[in-house]
Amino acid sequence: MKRKANPTLIGSFVVLGIALIAVAIITLAGSNIFARTERTVMYFSGSVYGLQVGAPVVFRGVRVGSVESIEVSYDSSRDAFSIPVVAVLDADALRGLDGKRTDAEAGPALPALVQRGLSAQLSTQSLLTGLLYVDLDLRPKRASSQRGSSTHDVTEIPTTATAIQAFRDQLEGIDLRKITDDISAIAASARAVISGPQLNQALSDMAQITATIKRVSERLDKRMDPLADELQRSLTSTRTAMDGMSKAATSVDRTATSVGRTSDQVAQILAPDAPLVQNLQRAANEVSRTAGALREATAGDSELMTGADRALDDLSRAARALRDLAEAIEQQPQSLLRGRKVNE
Repeated sequence: MKRKANPTLIGSFVVLGIALIAVAIITLAGSNIFARTERTVMYFSGSVYGLQVGAPVVFRGVRVGSVESIEVSYDSSRDAFSIPVVAVLDADALRGLDGKRTDAEAGPALPALVQRGLSAQLSTQSLLTGLLYVDLDLRPKRASSQRGSSTHDVTEIPTTATAIQAFRDQLEGIDLRKITDDISAIAASARAVISGPQLNQALSDMAQITATIKRVSERLDKRMDPLADELQRSLTSTRTAMDGMSKAATSVDRTATSVGRTSDQVAQILAPDAPLVQNLQRAANEVSRTAGALREATAGDSELMTGADRALDDLSRAARALRDLAEAIEQQPQSLLRGRKVNE
């Protein structure tokens, strides 16, 4: 006897299977089915070998998206190839980088980050595998390249070259053939100079100059000791003279001090209210009064002068009488004993 199938049990198995399939799809997709995303494009000029679809896009070590597609584009205006790399970024993570986390502030955060200096460059995930990833960071001070127009109709992130890429570009720009030719020309010129007569003459002149310098140095060595002794004696004499000058300067200083004190004393003595000046003033006044009295006494009509005139007259008569007496005695010496003889 056959049992009838239970529709409820069958329906439960079907619903359970669909749920398991949905969970598997969500798990395999990395739980990003319902996440909000922003697409961006980055144009790299060099080789992107090692960068694969699905490679992580990282901002300072934190994964914020993944690579969606890698293409090759030719720019006819610049006659150059570029590699546009399209990536899908987590909009919520970008909004967190821009400081906008609420729905009220919703809007594309990528353009604001680009204005602040956001740029992308390729970095190595592992040296063993050689796989690359896209490294995003704010690099406002580093030179970056931006195409400015995009066929993908998404926001473009400027790209910067890594240190290794910049070094490789510099090496590629070096003309090794020209450098080799220049080195060869320099070597040929140096060889010609070395083998030429000018260098030999220069070496010979140098040897002569060296010999002359040696002879001069030997003569200087011989004369150096006497010169040093003479210089030592001169220094000793100079030191002695300096000591004498120092002593003389000290003596002059003391003399100047004494002269200063003496001048101060003289100034005090000759001051208008000093006793010596007052005594001299009184003596001058007395001399002035005495001179006035003498001037009055020696006037022509003064009693002193009249008496002096009379005395002079009397003296004159007395002198004549003495002269007459002397003449009489000379003529008659005996008159001193016998008296004067009267002439008959």
